[in-house]
Amino acid sequence: MSSKTPTPHPDAAPSGSAPPQPVAEAADGSPNPGARPGLFRDASLSAVLAGFVAVVVSYSGPLVIVLAAASAGHLNTAQTSSWVWAISIGSGLTCIGLSLRTKMPVITAWSTPGAALLVTSLGAYSYAEAIGAFIVTGLVITLVGLTGVFGWLMRQVPTAVVSAMLAGILFSFGTGVFTSLKTAPLIAGSVLVAYLLAKRWLPRYAVLVALAAGVAASAVSSRLDIHLDRIELAKPVLTTPEFSLASLIGIAVPMILATLASQNAPGMAVLTASGYEPKDRLLIGSTGLVSTALAPFGSHAINLAAITAAICTGPESHRDPRRRYVAGVSCGAFYLLIGAFGSTLVVLFAGLPKELVAAVAGVALLGALAGGLTGAVKEEKDREAALITFLATASGVTLFGIGSAFWGLLFGVLAHFILTRRRRTTTEPAK
Repeated sequence: MSSKTPTPHPDAAPSGSAPPQPVAEAADGSPNPGARPGLFRDASLSAVLAGFVAVVVSYSGPLVIVLAAASAGHLNTAQTSSWVWAISIGSGLTCIGLSLRTKMPVITAWSTPGAALLVTSLGAYSYAEAIGAFIVTGLVITLVGLTGVFGWLMRQVPTAVVSAMLAGILFSFGTGVFTSLKTAPLIAGSVLVAYLLAKRWLPRYAVLVALAAGVAASAVSSRLDIHLDRIELAKPVLTTPEFSLASLIGIAVPMILATLASQNAPGMAVLTASGYEPKDRLLIGSTGLVSTALAPFGSHAINLAAITAAICTGPESHRDPRRRYVAGVSCGAFYLLIGAFGSTLVVLFAGLPKELVAAVAGVALLGALAGGLTGAVKEEKDREAALITFLATASGVTLFGIGSAFWGLLFGVLAHFILTRRRRTTTEPAK
């Protein structure tokens, strides 16, 4: 394994420097390093839109798994609404707080593999026992983050392997633009054509134009299915935890492993591959603390996001990486807005055609996917390990409840070690 410093994004700050800081623009639109940075001054429509698209992807996809887990665990409406409130508020607070603190687009979300685990296991325990397991999960992740162990392990991973993992994660979203053409050619085709035309003439608003075109095409083809009977504020439900050895083994242990390996590791990799220098102790420790605090209200785990993070860390968010942190603040604000209403507003996103969400997410991630592929093949000596990482990650294989991103990372590091060790041995001069 290598401890080499990650190769920064072409637009990022030089290697070894502090994390990118926002630079305000002068009256003519050019960067003005002497101006005092500020959120409103750094704000841009493209960054705000990137945060919105990230939230749309989260609520139209991963949240469905949470609702399925709630149903499998026989939770009532109040408990389910509280769960949605807790993970939304937790994601929103960490997005805003960490993005403002680090001046990086830090995107957080709830643990998708953790929710998938609960679909099959939540029904075997009482809800109070599950809450106890959630608290232990948050505490352990906090400890792992604050001690720096997790960050140290991530820093040993070669840059090419990190980039290849990112490309593998995003690969299915890139192809999703074209697979959607089969079932909804008008919607997916409108998104793709609108994106390309806007990319040529209005590059900063390409994703916005693509989203507008997709919504219009969905309306024309009668694919918008939005029914909102009422809007009401969520009412958090506090549940007294119960701790049992069975729930700790059956829920907490696999939840910890899945969240760290399948969510936080790729989340750190996305930031690194985009040229940022994430502070692992701050990011992992903070998300763990927030998870612990909100666990009694139903939050199973808050962690760094990967896929939605790539939407906000790439060039589509803003051409200047020092101003992309606004996308993280925007994402957090939308999380808080929607979370305040519990599961009521979720129907708005559930009514969007899946092809529209897939196509918009796909075009929004093209820049990040291109960056990942470029970083993966940049160094010839690392290409084989990077290729193995990419293929394993893109395969979508899940082993022992842990997703393909972790296995791609593991196989890539193993391949890098074997190949570089072999080359050093064969090139040693004879004694």
